[in-house]
Amino acid sequence: MGPLTFLTQARVLIVTGKGGVGKTTVSGVVANLAVRNGLRAMVVQIGAPSSRHEPEAANLSRLYGQEQALGYEAVLLDANEEGGEVVARALWPDTALVEYLHRHGMRRLSRRLVSSGALDVVATAVPGMPDVLLLGKVKQMERAAAAGEPDAADLIVLDAPAAGHAIRFLQSPHGVADAAGGGPVRQQAEEVVAMLTDPSRCQVLLVTTPEETPVTETVETARLIEGTGTKLSAVIVNARLPVLDLPASLRPAELARTAAAAGTKLTTAELESLVAAGRVRAQRQEAQAAQVARLATELPLAQLELPFCFSSELGPDELELLTDALEAAVSGPAEATP
Repeated sequence: MGPLTFLTQARVLIVTGKGGVGKTTVSGVVANLAVRNGLRAMVVQIGAPSSRHEPEAANLSRLYGQEQALGYEAVLLDANEEGGEVVARALWPDTALVEYLHRHGMRRLSRRLVSSGALDVVATAVPGMPDVLLLGKVKQMERAAAAGEPDAADLIVLDAPAAGHAIRFLQSPHGVADAAGGGPVRQQAEEVVAMLTDPSRCQVLLVTTPEETPVTETVETARLIEGTGTKLSAVIVNARLPVLDLPASLRPAELARTAAAAGTKLTTAELESLVAAGRVRAQRQEAQAAQVARLATELPLAQLELPFCFSSELGPDELELLTDALEAAVSGPAEATP
């Protein structure tokens, strides 16, 4: 489909997946691909109520060689001479509520809520309201992008909650719109629903790893998201091991002859360790291939693979490697399964 086509399918790309599959990393990689193509990307992370210093808050910054945890104000992570830029920020329900009240001429009320310590309570009192507040802020940024306002992002990458919460996150505006009798709450919820259900404005990018449980949860999540009316973009298969050409049967004697031909002599312990490692690697490769095939069968979406990074921490080098892989994947023949 090509990088620009992939990046401009919708102005908001919601990235979600089972916890631990690398959705924050994928969010950063998508934003970095946007920078390469001269686009301005805004990465938005969702914070839990009353939580300003979550342990993973600096992970996105580290991809770009920085260490700061994200706050409500946008910070610049990267820029290039072609006009590409990555900025990032975090959103919380209470701060989104304050901004909403300010925009609607209720600054005095917001000050009272802050001074009384009741802001968190009010922001989370109504079921579904925190999600509507957060998505309402995303909707505001999306409208600015559509209007071509100065400094508006071309692409908003929403690093959404893990899959279980993400379903509720997308369902809540529908519930609030149905439950609210009228007024600004209903209007806000309806406007958010309009954004979520317009594929030119918003789509969901699923992230999984090629393992049984994440693949199963990804397929189930995809079906539930489709039920909300939000379009699925593609599925990223993260942490795919490079496929090695390993022999079907690997024995110490065969490995010793191969090593000797290369001018290396291995001890018996080394040979046995290498044979054991080769067998484990072959088993993992086979298991991953089986899950990738199952995913293609059960979920008719384009699959975009990112390689496993053999590093304890991910930084700028890994970001570039993964961005290269994503660029190649979106430029290749990956197609939805009929």
